[in-house]
Amino acid sequence: MKENKQRMYLRAEAILKYLTGNEKLHTLITTQNTEIDLVTTDQSLYEALGSIDDRAKIDMNLLVKLLEVTTIVPFKDMMKHDRKVLTPERAEELRNKVDIEDE
Repeated sequence: MKENKQRMYLRAEAILKYLTGNEKLHTLITTQNTEIDLVTTDQSLYEALGSIDDRAKIDMNLLVKLLEVTTIVPFKDMMKHDRKVLTPERAEELRNKVDIEDE
């Protein structure tokens, strides 16, 4: 029998929150929830990683775990157009969203 799992799409903001220490997302991702399939696009992963100011602060174990439990689909296949280049404005927008939501 095939299980009906819930799919959760991780946007760039969520990935950025996780990589910068959000506890709720950390628990969801690191416990390998068997009822939820995590999905993101290469665009969202690219935007999240590109928005981190000090890349030396990225916990590689968190990144590896994210890659282990998340299905990454090509943005081009999902959205039917090419990926966008991450601009400084978009990176700042993502950082501001994470800061605002954490308050």
